[in-house]
Amino acid sequence: MLLRFLFGWTTLIAVAATSHAALSPVEEKIVAAVRAQAGNFARDLEQAVQMDSATENLAGVRKMADVFNAQLSALGLDTKFIESPAPNGRTGHLVAEHRGTKGQRLLLIGHLDTVLPGGNFRRDGDQAFGSGTSDIKGGDLVIIYALRALHAVGALADTQIIVVMTGDEEAVGRPVEVARQALFDAAKRSDLALAFEGAIAKTGTIARRGSTSWEIEVQGATGHSSGIFSSAMGAGSVYEAARILQEFYTELRKLDGLTLNPALIVGGTETALNRTGGTTAGKTNITAQSTLIRGDLRTVSAEQLATAREKMTAIVAKNLPRTSAKITFSDGYPAMPDSAANRGLLAQLDQASRDLGFGEITAYDPRARGAGDIAFVSPPLPALDGLGIRGGGAHAPTEWADLKTVPELVQRTALLIYRLTR
Repeated sequence: MLLRFLFGWTTLIAVAATSHAALSPVEEKIVAAVRAQAGNFARDLEQAVQMDSATENLAGVRKMADVFNAQLSALGLDTKFIESPAPNGRTGHLVAEHRGTKGQRLLLIGHLDTVLPGGNFRRDGDQAFGSGTSDIKGGDLVIIYALRALHAVGALADTQIIVVMTGDEEAVGRPVEVARQALFDAAKRSDLALAFEGAIAKTGTIARRGSTSWEIEVQGATGHSSGIFSSAMGAGSVYEAARILQEFYTELRKLDGLTLNPALIVGGTETALNRTGGTTAGKTNITAQSTLIRGDLRTVSAEQLATAREKMTAIVAKNLPRTSAKITFSDGYPAMPDSAANRGLLAQLDQASRDLGFGEITAYDPRARGAGDIAFVSPPLPALDGLGIRGGGAHAPTEWADLKTVPELVQRTALLIYRLTR
């Protein structure tokens, strides 16, 4: 297996250095097949976006899997839905496999779920709006349309390709090692991975930041508010929480590429938080006894994550008078580090883009990219992300996708897959 990996990496870099004067006859047919079907993309995207598959809507995620299952099955892939093996409030993943022995073995990664509910598709010229348009139902369809073009010209024959569309990318189930077992298993039978989070201009993603959740519980003395600042009452939990967040803001911002977001906070005499909201009780003349804070931490490497956790833990431990605080971390997505193998894949994508007449593809700055499923398999696999549809407004009601660039993106992906599997 190691020799195969090493051979594959060497091949990526060597082939990338070769200039293709023109597309081969088969590649010309692939381009024509993409163009022939491009007019149906908006229709299929509308169908997908109208389907509500927010992570917590388990039935909706499963229905979304059924739609893509049918489209992949029609191309000769063996498909199955792998139920979540743990009672974690997640439904499972769609896995489709085309079995063969030709070329390198590819793992193509998408996801079924969205942050916001669906059912809100609308179109304004070349822009499509709605939850999942660019994150990443449009990317899922780039996978399907590229494979459909290859299938149309017989170029899928004897190739080894696994498609994994996870059902909980936007809020990964716990424990993570169980929730991502299907992806781990597919990676063991693959030589490299391509992921279809949204494309950003003329770039490819060779590195991504990791994501870690954190929660702080602050306690203070309570009683009549007129006693705050006294030796008996102290500072109260809200002032202690404010101190912690201010020091986070001051100290953690010094780490290049790191972001730290306190997303939810409640303070009062009684407090509670869940994943999407919280409750509190109290009065203006009572010093707050409890404050809860929950947020996320994004880092460019495992080393930076360790440094950030150490700094945050030290800040939390200082404490204003008559208060206490503790912080807990919950690791989610690891960082995807830059590597020579990833850059070799980017060079392949760049060559395909140039040969198609679409111009240069450069590396996107990982400091501006969030976490993604591809980081679970790279390393060890050489990997490339950002192959999905172009757009913006992810995780917001204004999410949109650029339909006019779809033919370019699908052609580029289809040509890359074809060359990698020769």
